[in-house]
Parts: sequence; structure tokens; C-alpha cells
Amino acid sequence: MIRIRLTCEKGEGMRYTGNLDMQVVWERSLRRAGLPLAYSQGFHPQPRIQQACPLPLGFLSLDEIVDFWLDEDEIDLECVKTSIQQAVPASLAVTGIQMMDLRAPALQTRVSASLYQVTLLDSIPAEDLEKKIHSLLQAKSLPRERRGKPYDLRPLVEDLDFNPDYPGIFIVQLAARQGATGRPEEVLLAMGLDPFSTRITRLKTILMDGEG
Repeated sequence: MIRIRLTCEKGEGMRYTGNLDMQVVWERSLRRAGLPLAYSQGFHPQPRIQQACPLPLGFLSLDEIVDFWLDEDEIDLECVKTSIQQAVPASLAVTGIQMMDLRAPALQTRVSASLYQVTLLDSIPAEDLEKKIHSLLQAKSLPRERRGKPYDLRPLVEDLDFNPDYPGIFIVQLAARQGATGRPEEVLLAMGLDPFSTRITRLKTILMDGEG
């Protein structure tokens, strides 16, 4: 058995494909590519496919990471990459492939943060955006509530910055911790901005210890 890690971009045509549907997309695409998928054990065996970090509905991404297992002892990675790219929907672009240690921890447990680009669709003066960013970064806590449970957003905001030469665009890095993952839309709400008037793209899925 071998374990393979893919990196890919999720484009406009799959903007509203949710995480559970993406699992189905990957299963069908890997089968269509003619790959001998390995299955889990138990009463309801499932293909062994792991996605790094669920991408919220409506987001685009330049760096999605997927692990899958094959019932093979060795394989040509470039041939696998080509076969998968031909099998996935047009809005998915495979950007990288590598062999992984079978004993490596589950992919989901290795994500430490995500880096996002937020583009505001409604114009806002650069100085106003700078003030909002400064105010959020100066806050000692940012009490929020998700699914009826209170939490502090501030420790999850690892970085937040913008370039005045590109008005209406800023970059935010949000921690992904067990039981606490920062979400860009919550940052927008904390800044007094409308999440529905933005375009959000994940630029990087950051793994622990420089993995990936």
C-alpha cells in the first residue's frame, strides 16, 4: 500500500461545492483515473481519502491538500498526476504530487493555519480599511459566538495586513486548532464589514513543521 498527497487549486466552477460533495468528487475522480483505491476496514468500507481542511462554501483556493491510499507497492507519480488531472472537473487543477510515509499522522491533524486573501467588492478608502485592521489587531479579545458557543477570535488571528497600493484587498492568516479554527467571515464581521460583499481565496494551507 502507498500513500499519496496531492495539492490543487479549486476554481470558480466549484465555488459552491461543499466539503462533503468534494469528498465524492475526489472518490469519483480517482476511480475515473483508474487508480486502485485502498479502502477502510469495518462494516462500511470507504475509500481512504483525507482532505486537509474544509473550505467554506463560496471560497476559492490556490492550495487544497488531499491524501489518498492505493493498493500498490510502487507507482509512477507523474503518470498518476496526469491521470488525475484528466479525470477531475475542469475547475480543479492538480499542482503537485508526492509520496507520503504510511505512518504519518492524519492530514487533518497537521494543519496549523490558513492564509486567505480577502477582496472587498464594495469600495472603501484605504485609510478606513487601515483603521479597521489596526483596531482589530489592537483588541485584547474579540468575543464571538459560533453554533451557540462563545469563543475568542483574537488569538486565532495570527496576521492581518494590507498593501495601500492595492485598495480593498487584505491578507489574513488564521490559526486552525483543535476545536477552534479562525474563519475569514468572522474577521470581516468583527471589522464591521459584510462578508457577502467580498471574494475570499485561500492562498496557502499551512501544515505543522513545514510539511507539505
